[in-house]
Amino acid sequence: MKEVDIKKMGITFAFALIIWFIPIPKGVSPEAWHLFAIFAATILGIILKAAPMGTMCMLAIGFTAFTQVLAPGNASLSITKSLSGFGDKVIWLIGISFFIARGFIKTGLGNRIAFIFIKIFGKSSLGLAYGLGLADVCLAPAIPSNTARGGGIIYPIMKSMAISFGSLPEDPSTHKKIGSYLTLNSYYMNLIASSMFLTGTASNPMCQKFAADLGINITWMSWAAAGFVPGLVAFFIVPLVLYKLYPPELKKTADAPKMATEKLKEMGAIKTNEWLMLLAFFILLGLWIFGGSLSIDATTTAFIGLTLLLLTSVLTWEDVKSEKGAWDTIVWFAVLVMMASSLNELGFIGWFSDLIKTEIGGLNWIIAFPVIILVYFYSHYIFASATAHVAAMYAAMLGVGVSLGIPGMLLAMMLGFVGSIYGVLTHYGHGPAPVYFGSGYVDLKSWWVKGFEIGVLLLVIYMAVGGLWMKIIGYY
Repeated sequence: MKEVDIKKMGITFAFALIIWFIPIPKGVSPEAWHLFAIFAATILGIILKAAPMGTMCMLAIGFTAFTQVLAPGNASLSITKSLSGFGDKVIWLIGISFFIARGFIKTGLGNRIAFIFIKIFGKSSLGLAYGLGLADVCLAPAIPSNTARGGGIIYPIMKSMAISFGSLPEDPSTHKKIGSYLTLNSYYMNLIASSMFLTGTASNPMCQKFAADLGINITWMSWAAAGFVPGLVAFFIVPLVLYKLYPPELKKTADAPKMATEKLKEMGAIKTNEWLMLLAFFILLGLWIFGGSLSIDATTTAFIGLTLLLLTSVLTWEDVKSEKGAWDTIVWFAVLVMMASSLNELGFIGWFSDLIKTEIGGLNWIIAFPVIILVYFYSHYIFASATAHVAAMYAAMLGVGVSLGIPGMLLAMMLGFVGSIYGVLTHYGHGPAPVYFGSGYVDLKSWWVKGFEIGVLLLVIYMAVGGLWMKIIGYY
């Protein structure tokens, strides 16, 4: 498979040139418009998969610096501004959290936690679904890669359990025995867990950054406080509804706790490295919750956690160097954040918000709020990356909503939650989707139909329960 698709890359370049050379709208500076051309083409290239995301972002840096859209006539300042994203603390919060996630996988602590919950709740297929989901929720605060969390920890255990009950990936006649139900449910629970914490998935801190650019301050604790209640309601309701919509043939799984117990025996007593990993986890959690009152930033907390793991040799520098997913994320995250933030600084987001406000300015914010959320949610059908979707639309949607009078914190948080849950729609909608879909347990039609149905349910839960809860805790 070629890394760069020449045909798709040609379409991407043509798209950039068309935007670049069409008449610049009134009220937009040439620099803002030309940066928008590069940004829009980068997003299109990512959607079309013209090249890996990192390659597209390197091209974006090169063109941004070469065209000097960020500093006309000053080549040195242009490249400095083009690389400014790498100095953003949000980028390093995510990158370091990937390294910390490696500790859970390397020590086996993530697997141990999952097996403990299966041992407690796994006597039925529904209980097994809740047990796997609870493990995901417990790991979510410290593992921001929901692909690593779902694909690296939960999925292998889920698949092993399904196979042990005779639900075989290679035999379609056995899929609905239990494998199909557990596959969809584990994926949905992964997305719900991702929505509940700022560090639940990689795109959440990007939302935090864009909200801050518009004067809306979101902390780790304020995100958790807003997301916990709707997330908890979704956690309890979704497995039950899916159990009715897509029922497993096998209802009782009495052997699951026994298998989990055997796995725990094989793992033996909790090892020193697991205790150290657990200590680091609680230190991280404590500082993320109370760090604000101690004047300790979330990124500083992540550095403290990584330093502790390195000093205790839970992780080695070789582990850090070999964590390709983290370094890849740092690169493309930094570039997308740089371009999106620069568009805001150059006034493009404000211009776009005013343009939309002119068209729909007569709408009451109570009507505009669900309209914006629905547009943002269902537009995910055209995105194969949650992060690309957030980079492309979050700041614009938030700017439009705030200009229409929607309370900033309410909209910022709701768009943030949607950045996780819209992944239910397709088999490519979020990082873990290809992993779970690749198991073969769920056919394409079922994935899309059930995803649409559960998507409606999640929208109702988050907008109704989440909206009411944020009103109660004074977010608007």
